[in-house]
Amino acid sequence: MTVASPVKTGLEVLRDHGFRELVGKRVGLVTNPTGIDHQYQANIDVLRKGGVNLVALYGPEHGVRGAAGAGQAVDDSVDPDTGIPEFSLYGKNRRPSKAMLKGVDVLVFDIQDIGSRSYTYIWTMGGCMQSAAEAGIPFMVLDRPNPLGGDRVEGNLVKPGYFSGVSPYAIPYVHGLTVGELAQYLNGEGLVPGGKKCDLQVVKMDGWTRNAMWFDTGLPWVSTSPHVPKPETAFFYAATGIVGELEGISIGVGMPTPFELAGAPGVSASKLATELNGRNMPGVTFRPCTFVPYYALFKGISCGGVQIHITDYRTAPLTRLNFELMDAARKVQPKIDFFPGGDPKLFDKVCGTDTVRKAFMAGKSVGEIWQDWDAESAMFRQARAPYLLYK
Repeated sequence: MTVASPVKTGLEVLRDHGFRELVGKRVGLVTNPTGIDHQYQANIDVLRKGGVNLVALYGPEHGVRGAAGAGQAVDDSVDPDTGIPEFSLYGKNRRPSKAMLKGVDVLVFDIQDIGSRSYTYIWTMGGCMQSAAEAGIPFMVLDRPNPLGGDRVEGNLVKPGYFSGVSPYAIPYVHGLTVGELAQYLNGEGLVPGGKKCDLQVVKMDGWTRNAMWFDTGLPWVSTSPHVPKPETAFFYAATGIVGELEGISIGVGMPTPFELAGAPGVSASKLATELNGRNMPGVTFRPCTFVPYYALFKGISCGGVQIHITDYRTAPLTRLNFELMDAARKVQPKIDFFPGGDPKLFDKVCGTDTVRKAFMAGKSVGEIWQDWDAESAMFRQARAPYLLYK
């Protein structure tokens, strides 16, 4: 896709300003490998070359350097290249402590998100906002695009009792906000954990519009986490990430195409593909395939299933695909056990409710389940309007 006017991220806009917002301040930076410019330079280097006094680094899940696996605890360390302390926000601390912010005048967040609420980086951002508010220091977001675009909103609002690191706020599963807009929404609506508003500043992007998906930005991509190696994966994550919390269906984690597959032992690949293609969903087609995961669920076991091919990223019904996959799997394999381990807690947390699971177990149609789960998305569109930074 040809890009007429490449997007400048908040990092690059800040650099264009000569880093004036950070002059004379001791800066703490919340980041990971996604914090790059157009030349693939890390924000750590960009800031230091610009004379910014960078005194502390903070890493989300996977760490500052992105080396840790999903759910793996990360220890504090020292950056080997700069000697700057690295504090983990995915270990014994899930947000900066008072001691971790000692000597920091402003806390800066610069991480590429993928647009789904279950991705833990936005949970980390909220915790950092809470810590900044408690410490009385400003919190600055260097904004980056939502890869899915700013127009797509899908899913429910998280219900009481189901908030967690994978459903941290009462926002839809696909919220259509940049991290800067989300920060404004959390701050403005009083949703920052602890209830105290922070002194928030968002450095806006230049050139991004709401209808722009990642492919329209002209920006380079690096893996946001080990299983999201390319921008397309952000779309597949929304399409299968919920199914991925079932213990009875593999979504291709353990294969070179994570989130692009769906299958299980004993399932007929041809029947599943025929069933799904017969639903005539826009922008997506399903190819029958057999795969054997190298690791994770069903490691070393042959799975029959489908590879999902998104043919139109604007029209494909991303989050609904999760429920269509479940429904189709139970039609071609009526005895399939979605919860062979007997523990549905993480599935419920990712859904933000237990009603999805209960509806499936009660045999309700996928249309009913989807309509109920998506009902609050229109209300959220109205609620988010005052906090949008881009048209």
